[in-house]
Formats: sequence, structure tokens, C-alpha cells
Amino acid sequence: MSSSIDMKSKFMQVYETLKFELTHDPSFEFDHDSRQWVDQMLDYNVPRGKLNRGLSVVDSYKLLKGEELTQEETFLSCTLGWCIEWLQAYFLVLDDITDESHTRRGQPCWFRLPKVGMIAVNDGLILRNHIPRILKKHFREKPYYVDLLDLFNEVEFQTASGQMIDLITTLAGEKDLSKYSLSIHRRIAQYKTAYYSLYIPVACALLMFGENLDDYVQVKDVLVEMGTYYQVQDDYLDCFGAPEVIGKIGTDIEDLKCSWLVVKALELSNEEQKKLLHENYGRKDPTSVVKVKELYHTLNLQAVFEDYENTIHEKLVKSIEAHPSKAVQAVLESFLGKIYKRQK
Repeated sequence: MSSSIDMKSKFMQVYETLKFELTHDPSFEFDHDSRQWVDQMLDYNVPRGKLNRGLSVVDSYKLLKGEELTQEETFLSCTLGWCIEWLQAYFLVLDDITDESHTRRGQPCWFRLPKVGMIAVNDGLILRNHIPRILKKHFREKPYYVDLLDLFNEVEFQTASGQMIDLITTLAGEKDLSKYSLSIHRRIAQYKTAYYSLYIPVACALLMFGENLDDYVQVKDVLVEMGTYYQVQDDYLDCFGAPEVIGKIGTDIEDLKCSWLVVKALELSNEEQKKLLHENYGRKDPTSVVKVKELYHTLNLQAVFEDYENTIHEKLVKSIEAHPSKAVQAVLESFLGKIYKRQK
């Protein structure tokens, strides 16, 4: 345990270094106010999460290498980890505005702060623009520099497109809830969550290790499957998780989201229950939300979720064991270990 605490403190030191570099970037003339704004904006949005995505780069690289990392390798793998955390922060700042959310990571969303408001849109853009600046400063001389840029651009495009399907699917759902299906849910999960939550940390470690990502399509497939499972967990926790544990108040029901729970409810409901769903799902008033949650309980969706979780876990374990490289197996196993039966 102490080594993971030690790693987290090293990781945080790298954050401080990167933040200092960004607030002293020679391409912009910072004055006291702008420097302070960026400093506070970063502290509020970037390092407050679980940091799983970022730390996974370091863990994955260590498993691929099979021995202790040099100081430089630790710094570079932490830096790539932070680039993913920056990407996450950029998505969340804008996502919270889109969803009109109230809390994130146990505190008010950035745009909800009185002094911030819609300045948050520009802050999102600043967060996004920090990533290539960090990569340029620390990886420009590396043979895999272009591949890194390409990877981040690709994953950002996939995630934003996944977010788009998520948002426009609700337009179809407004007219007809029965349009929601497992295949649509899967597409949303794959693009909106899997690539940036699970694939990119491993891809960063593989590039640093000198590998060609084209040789790791099978690994990508396993991670995308894992990412879909991760999103199903998210949907489940949005409704059944404790807000004080997950750090936010779930709004999937009010937001008419194509959630795994509503897809399953539609599958399992009789005509009368379907009618209740159609009438109450996607409404902002608390009574409607309670009715939907009561239906979820009646349909015993908690047990349905547990069954799904056990089945997908078995399937993933088999896929991982099929990979020829023991080191890559270890990387995938560590990811599965982190997300299996998570509570937040």
C-alpha cells in the first residue's frame, strides 16, 4: 500500500511541475490575474478525481517493463498520465454545462461557481490546449511523438462523437422511448467512455515502450469491452450508488439518458410498466424520478446487473488469458481488478 501512496505523491509532484510550466508558458504574457485564474482553474478541475486513468499509465508501463522505472521513465509516464487527466477535466467541465449538472467530485461544478459561469467554456478550451503544449515540451524529441499526438487527437474525436450520440439519442428518446436499445447503448459506451478511460492509458504505455499500436488491436478490443462494462457500472451507480461515495447526484433519469438501466427496464416490463416508464422517464419532477426508481426495484434490476457483471467478468478473464504476452495480460488484469465491483 505504501508504494501506491508513494507513487501518488510522485504523481502529484509532476502535476505541480506541469502546472508551473503552463502558467509560465513563454507563448503568452501572463499577468498576476491570468496566472492566478489558470492556477485555480487547474487545481479545481484536474487533480480532484480518483486519478485512476493517469496512474494507470505508470502502472501499465511498469508491468510492460517488468522492473523498476528510472527517474526519467517515472516522470514521462506520469506526464502522459496527467495529459489524460487534463483530457478528462476538459470533457467534464464542458459536459457538466451540457447536462446542467450541479455537483462533480463532491463539489459544485466549475461553471456553478458565481465568479465562473460561462467563462467555463473557455476554460475547457484552455484545458484542451494544454495537452499538446505538455506533449511538445516533454516528448518532441521522442520517436513516438507523432504517434502520441495522433492518439490524443483520435481519442478526443471518438469521445466527443460518443458524447454527441449520447446527447442526440435523447432527442429520439423524447419522441419514442422504445428506440433505446442495447446496441445503441453499447455504441455510446464505446465511444464516449471506453477509448479515453481504458484504451488511451494502455496505448500511452505501449508507445513509450516502443511498440506499434497496430499490433495491439486485440488489446484494444478487450479494453473497449471493459469500457462498455465500466459505462454500465456508471449507469448503475448513477441510480443505485450513494452520492456521498460517488461524489455526484445522478441525473440520468431526469436527463432522459439512454442508460443501461432503462434499456433493461424496457426489455423486462409488461405493457403497464412500459406505460409508466414512457410517462415518467425524462421528467424533471422528483415524483416521476421516484416512480422510475420504484419500477427499477420492482423489476429487480440490481440482481440483473449482478448477473451481467459476473458474466462479463468471466468473458473478459477468458479474453485476457488468450493474449500471448504475459506482460500485456498483467496490464489488462490490473485494469479489470480496478473496475470489477467498484462502488464509485
